[in-house]
Amino acid sequence: MSVTVLRGAGADVREDGVPRHAEIGTLELESGFRLPEVRIAYETWGVLAPDGSNAVLVEHALTGDTHVAAGRARPGAPETQRRAAQSGGWWDGLVGPGAAIDTDRYFVVCANIVGGCYGSTGPSTPAPAEVDPERRPWGSRFPLVTVRDSVRAEAALADALGIDTWRLVIGGSMGGARALEWAVTYPERVRACAVVAACPQSSAEQLAWGQAQNLAIRQDPDFRGGDYYDGPFPVTGLGLARRIAHITYRSADELHHRFGRTPQAEEQVIGTHPGGRGRYQVESYLDHQASKLAGRFDANSYLAVNETLMSHDVCRGRGTLEEALSVTSCEWLVAAVDSDRLYLPRESDVLAAALPGDVRRHTLTSPSGHDGFLIEAPQVGKLLVETVLARP
Repeated sequence: MSVTVLRGAGADVREDGVPRHAEIGTLELESGFRLPEVRIAYETWGVLAPDGSNAVLVEHALTGDTHVAAGRARPGAPETQRRAAQSGGWWDGLVGPGAAIDTDRYFVVCANIVGGCYGSTGPSTPAPAEVDPERRPWGSRFPLVTVRDSVRAEAALADALGIDTWRLVIGGSMGGARALEWAVTYPERVRACAVVAACPQSSAEQLAWGQAQNLAIRQDPDFRGGDYYDGPFPVTGLGLARRIAHITYRSADELHHRFGRTPQAEEQVIGTHPGGRGRYQVESYLDHQASKLAGRFDANSYLAVNETLMSHDVCRGRGTLEEALSVTSCEWLVAAVDSDRLYLPRESDVLAAALPGDVRRHTLTSPSGHDGFLIEAPQVGKLLVETVLARP
């Protein structure tokens, strides 16, 4: 497997934020399952230094994709590709020319997690002929992929890109779990690691929220055990899962100040029957979030990546947290959102205290809850520049 990467002197013809794919072959999973013909979707920004020393890996969160920042396609590329590259990314302001993760200085990579639905192998992709001669989607046959499995897949991508060591691996939420796993699984390949709004292992409460979301999808009549690709998609269940999740992503204070008990537009919230009343504004907001996700995400992939996040435990098979982290040798940024009620700041305290050396837990100040790690990109950038990116 080989992937062509622009290095050193060809910056004038670089393509930023353009979808690419790498075939990494068979991925042996923690469970023992061998997942064949694995494809990783990814995007890059910037130019890889001749010695490969300027590579940065940005890890997306649960339903994120590879488009972390706006970019530019090669002159003469199809108009659809140029528009897609130029569209806004999910961490614009943190990644880009002149930003903290400066794409004129660093070579940035963002890969779609295995199990996702943005180009990497997942439940909606055709199964190999050895699994299904008719090449139907994996569907219910798609295996559990752990955070550790996903990092091993990304290591194969790094090999293909000619990247031996990451200058920085950074992620928030599930992306933070993957960043942490990188530093422990491949300590010799990570010079700096930034774990934002994440923790060493999924807590009991996080597992409980995850189960409720999974059941919302699995109990949709259109789910059909996961093999629904020849019929209606289970968008009702997927939308309900998103509503449950999104409540945990925002803070109670923010919901109160944004919506309170205000009815939506002209809708009447006091009716003759509970099922026939109008909506409160907060209900309309959740409906909107559900509709947006159902229009862009696959229900099986939601289950797959949610199970990946639920599997997160950097200690599994490695002893205590201190013992698991003792192999790391990189610089660290550990940051929590002060209003986060899903990944509590005290969980970041536990991580920072267990790391080798004197690692401080930093705070992002935000009224927005867990989503503050995305919303407060300037704060994240400032912390990066002051800590793990303070030196070349």
